[in-house]
Amino acid sequence: MLLNCLAINNSGIILSETSNNQLLKLHKKPTCLKTIDDSFLSLHNNNYKSMSNLVIIPTYNEKDNIERMVRKVMSLENSYNLLIIDDGSPDGTGTIVKQLMQEYTDRLFIVERKGKLGLGTAYIAGFKWALEHGYDYIFEMDADFSHNPEDLNQLYNACLNGADLAIGSRYIKGVNVVNWPMGRVLMSYFASAYVRFVTRMKIMDTTAGFKCYTSKVLKAINLDEIKLKGYGFQIEMKFTAWKLGFNIVEVPIVFTERREGVSKMSGGIFNEAFWGILRMKFRSFFKTYKRAGENTNK
Repeated sequence: MLLNCLAINNSGIILSETSNNQLLKLHKKPTCLKTIDDSFLSLHNNNYKSMSNLVIIPTYNEKDNIERMVRKVMSLENSYNLLIIDDGSPDGTGTIVKQLMQEYTDRLFIVERKGKLGLGTAYIAGFKWALEHGYDYIFEMDADFSHNPEDLNQLYNACLNGADLAIGSRYIKGVNVVNWPMGRVLMSYFASAYVRFVTRMKIMDTTAGFKCYTSKVLKAINLDEIKLKGYGFQIEMKFTAWKLGFNIVEVPIVFTERREGVSKMSGGIFNEAFWGILRMKFRSFFKTYKRAGENTNK
């Protein structure tokens, strides 16, 4: 570890700044000190937090939402960097993001893909990007404000308090959805019940797509072995984390139906998840679940 400078703040705490901008307390007084303001410490702490937290948002034709979403995430009290995975949106979503990148230098990033390649592959691309860039907490979130960006802090705090995977859950405390027709509420709720029955997981919102992973979970999962590509991907990731013995915590949220843009849900996506879960469970009987670098199985 390289030390770039030594300093003492106004409270008398001796600090060192490492080459990766992390501030550490020292236990003995250095031979040379310079005094710094607490504002310096706050700035560096915020920079380190943003380098620890990455929100991944897949997009396809989200021009009506993406600028508002980017600005909202960037305004949150806890610092979050943002990675957009855009599947060649013909409405210019990617162009809007690249314009905003000039304003949010080193905090907003984009991966552009050619064609609509699916939700699961978008997140896997984002996970690999996050691990390559050393992030500690990696979030999944939709672009359409159905997930409230303010709830990122709840998921983050759950992981700080011991969760390996924190899920923004619609069903952990009743049914918390807004502006959904009753038919869709029932379909979603009983889909989660179906997944619990097949997999035996004790997760109430098995299809949730608002989550925070600690990096150790993503490092332990062989992402190239995840088979499901649509919304079933969300279930397979939870199932794999559960089989590997990670601590999964559900955090209550309110899910609000999008106001702008068009929903990506379709009958084909639902069918893939329905039959894909059965195939996933069947494969699990013949698979050994082992964390990368460990010999413990579940």
